[in-house]
Amino acid sequence: MKLRPRSFRAKLLLLFVLVVVAAQFATWLIVSRAHRRQARDLIGEELLRAAMAFDRVVAERNELLAAAAAIAARGYEFKQLFAGDIDVPTLRSALPSLQIWTKASVVAALTVEAKLLASTSPAMVEGRVYDQLVARAEADPSPNQTAHGYGYFDGQLYSLAIAPVRAPEPVAWLVIGFRIDADFARTRKAETGIELTFFDHQHHPLATTLPPATVAALAPALPSLGESKLGVAVPLAGETALVATRRLPAGDGRFATLALQYSLDEKLRPAREAENLLLLTATGSLALAVFLSLSFAGHLTRPIEALVGHTRRIAAGDYRVRNTSYREDELGRLSEAFDQMSRGLAERDKVRDLLDKNVSPEVATQLLRDGAALGGQERAVTILFADLRGFTTLSENLTPPELLALLNRYLDRMSTAIESQGGVIDKFIGDAIMALFGAPVAQDDAPDRALAAAVAMERALVTLNTELAAEGIAPLAIGIGVNTARVVAGNIGSTRRLNYSVIGDGVNVASRLQSLTRTPEFHTNIITSAATLAACRQLPSPAGSPPAPTTRPLGTVPVKGRAEPVEIFAVG
Repeated sequence: MKLRPRSFRAKLLLLFVLVVVAAQFATWLIVSRAHRRQARDLIGEELLRAAMAFDRVVAERNELLAAAAAIAARGYEFKQLFAGDIDVPTLRSALPSLQIWTKASVVAALTVEAKLLASTSPAMVEGRVYDQLVARAEADPSPNQTAHGYGYFDGQLYSLAIAPVRAPEPVAWLVIGFRIDADFARTRKAETGIELTFFDHQHHPLATTLPPATVAALAPALPSLGESKLGVAVPLAGETALVATRRLPAGDGRFATLALQYSLDEKLRPAREAENLLLLTATGSLALAVFLSLSFAGHLTRPIEALVGHTRRIAAGDYRVRNTSYREDELGRLSEAFDQMSRGLAERDKVRDLLDKNVSPEVATQLLRDGAALGGQERAVTILFADLRGFTTLSENLTPPELLALLNRYLDRMSTAIESQGGVIDKFIGDAIMALFGAPVAQDDAPDRALAAAVAMERALVTLNTELAAEGIAPLAIGIGVNTARVVAGNIGSTRRLNYSVIGDGVNVASRLQSLTRTPEFHTNIITSAATLAACRQLPSPAGSPPAPTTRPLGTVPVKGRAEPVEIFAVG
């Protein structure tokens, strides 16, 4: 249900309140959006710097490991392990010393074909990760031929560096790596202030600085993030964070994902305090606006309420009401104009009431709109004439009051049938009716409407006769003539008294057709001309509407006062 203010005072109050609320809300919204945009930009920059810092740290560590591997590979004692047949047990025992010296997490030795010879961890099994490292190293144009990458061993993520063992050509490869674990993540967070989480290719966490609940909420969102560098807003454990992701290829077609996260809510906390202060100020402004608007609205609406009371009395038909005083402002001029309007309405109401009782509403509307000048215009109109048969005999058997009551009863039913089809009663001629279709308001389907009205009149008379029979009154009979022709329609009469009607040969034909309904051999109450049938639109009847009236040819008959005969048809 919509709540709408009904009084002008309430609307004025609502206007003031809406203006203040809109202004304050717009200010708050602009400030809030500026804060959020600034916070997102700052977080995006920090996330980008953190990602670059991670890349730099990994690159530096890999370079150190690769350099250490290259130094160790060039050592005489180490080269001797690969001279001739490789002594794998001795090689395996030598790798831990290299691991301690380089402070690496794992060390492995590979054949020149990238086959695993020995390692410091049983988790370092053969895989495509070695093939890819060797391929990248061989593609290195520098003399060192080093390379680095990532790999999974026993479900852990390692950053790996590789260097060749030369004698003087490469005879083996050394792989040195460090594990990316929680200590590594915490160290990076201490350096950048950014939360880090490493996920495996199945989005299981490998190392993180986040609480378990936050990690559990972050993992399902990773597929939709893609690889975003500046951060995407993600709801996590009751707050919104910006998350940037990096893919880390880890060999064997797998990858790891680094998720860098910064809480947007935390970044916005100082700004929100300022926004809350702004809202508090807006609330005070709103209270002041309500007070001022109530005072102003009361002063403004009192004369308007008086006008409302006068309007209601005028709506009830009392045009005598007048304002007792006028203010020296626009409202005073409005009151004076209101009084002039009420006097004009009184005069107009009298004129309209007289017109409505003496002419049809359509003619009254045209007279009020166009004036009462003599003249007319030629147009195609369908004319309907209806007459009671045996009215003279009926008049002899009824008293004048009874006759008048019966005639009015009959005319009311016939008028209703005509007007229901859009027809206009031109005049009542005793017991006869002259109706127009297509004037004064043009109608494309005037012939169809006229025939439908004739059939409706015939049916209405059947109903009326049933009622009359129950009252002991003899039934009535009707004759209806319908003709379509071009006639002159307009105001006819003198300069002092006029009547809207149509004149022309087509009017006489319609009247003569009505007279022909008395011919016994025709057996019909409705006769129309071929001109009317030719002008019918003959469209299919809409669903649910009565079927179009049927016609029966009656031949060609002479019409009194007309040289050419008329082809006529019975209707119904």
